[in-house]
Amino acid sequence: MTIKVTRTSRALGAIVSGIDISQDLPQSDITQLGELLIEHQILFFREQPISPKAQARFAARFGSLHVHPIYPVLPDLPEILLLDNHAGFLPDNDNWHTDVTFTETPPLAGILAAKCIPSSGGDTLWSSMSAAYAALSEPMRRFLDGLTAQHSIAKSFPPERWQNDPAFKQRYERAVAKHPPVNHPVIRTHPVSKRKGLFVNGGFTTHINELSPEESQAVLSFLNTHIARPEFTVRWRWQVDDVAFWDNRVTQHYAIADYLPERRTMHRATVNGDKPY
Repeated sequence: MTIKVTRTSRALGAIVSGIDISQDLPQSDITQLGELLIEHQILFFREQPISPKAQARFAARFGSLHVHPIYPVLPDLPEILLLDNHAGFLPDNDNWHTDVTFTETPPLAGILAAKCIPSSGGDTLWSSMSAAYAALSEPMRRFLDGLTAQHSIAKSFPPERWQNDPAFKQRYERAVAKHPPVNHPVIRTHPVSKRKGLFVNGGFTTHINELSPEESQAVLSFLNTHIARPEFTVRWRWQVDDVAFWDNRVTQHYAIADYLPERRTMHRATVNGDKPY
């Protein structure tokens, strides 16, 4: 079948049909999907009842896979992260963030498969960081270029969340010890497209190193508000067996937590990336 691509918004996003990503695809299809990912920043697939093994296999065609140090994973397949949110395990990703920027080499991409969807709510928004950067004034772009910011695992995963669960508390403490804060450029250059994009986020960025605490707080507050402007975003209303495949180097996302006490279950594969510059 011929791959068909339908744009979802001006800034980013496209629905891809005419392909079954659960199959062992030829390299030509993988190459085309990689090119579409660079162009659209996030790809959506409908009606893809993909198994965890097939999801991991598909993700591994784009690079080695990351195993999250804190979140639950599937017992027999740790490369698949389990996001199973309900009244007993509250969601904590209802903020704008880029995944796993607390590491020296944040992920290249995320691949999220919808398994259990509430009767309403639970949408996810993505925002284009290249569009957000391009919309800044030239003086602001010059000011931000060359600055660096610190990213910390502890900012997004506060210790009090795990106090009542000894097993998770142990995982958290090991993860914090293994992942000290790291520094990344405030403006990142995409390694393939060479486009510049903002690379600070409300989930993990603690401060801008070259600024005073007051200046850093003011600049980060502005940027965190700026990236959420609707013209930079796309909103996806999930259906069971939807799959989203996004470029983590140039996007942020926000999972809307408006569905409790209903359940929302997703499987995520995460492709390792490289050091931002």
